[in-house]
Amino acid sequence: MSEKEPKKVNRLKKEQISGAQRELLEQLFDDHYRFRWRVYKMNFFRGVFFGLGSVLGASLIVGLLLWVLSLFTQLPVVGNLFEQSQSTIENRNR
Repeated sequence: MSEKEPKKVNRLKKEQISGAQRELLEQLFDDHYRFRWRVYKMNFFRGVFFGLGSVLGASLIVGLLLWVLSLFTQLPVVGNLFEQSQSTIENRNR
């Protein structure tokens, strides 16, 4: 066996894998491409649910963070800061 044969075998394996992956991607693309409206509808609903989940998740995290901060109102530094921000929010709402 010469030194070039393992390189040729490895290159052939890589080309076969690459070709199989390319063929699979082309089949998937062609399948969805025929029904373009399905792709648009799927992406629309995916975006709506992603946005809704992001808003709900952020609201939950902010709510939990504020609740945890409210537990520490007895501490001098954090308590004063939290009370000042709460009074500022209340004054702006009036």
